[in-house]
Amino acid sequence: MNKDEVSNPDCTQTPSLIKLGACFIYDALAVVALCFVSALVVIILIGDASYGLKRYLLQVVLWLAIGIYFVWCWKKTGQTLAMKTWQLKLVSKDGQLLPLNLAMARYVLSTLSLVLFGLGFLWAMVDRDHLYLHDRLLNTHIIYVPRDTTC
Repeated sequence: MNKDEVSNPDCTQTPSLIKLGACFIYDALAVVALCFVSALVVIILIGDASYGLKRYLLQVVLWLAIGIYFVWCWKKTGQTLAMKTWQLKLVSKDGQLLPLNLAMARYVLSTLSLVLFGLGFLWAMVDRDHLYLHDRLLNTHIIYVPRDTTC
């Protein structure tokens, strides 16, 4: 079995909405910290970015920095810092880590979910498998990964 595959059938348990929500909040805190650092670098390089073209540049840089963080984490281990803490892992329908194109598509769709008042994330409350809308569309899912297993 490939090291990227979920090797333990017990690792297919769907996490609770509480665990998903806690992970979401924890990830949001990590994103805020990442934004502070990224914004500082941009402001040092280009100066005041509170208006005009510089403001749009800052927004694009922040979106890209956040995207690099999430896509890299999802592709490399299937887990962000928050997901490791809450013992969650993002996998494809066959239990493997996401390929780059799927991780990037998930980031774009999750961004759209947030822009649309978080509806794509709220979808998990009505979904029978507690999947976010972008996970339902991309056929990916978040699984519970107990610390003492090899998922």
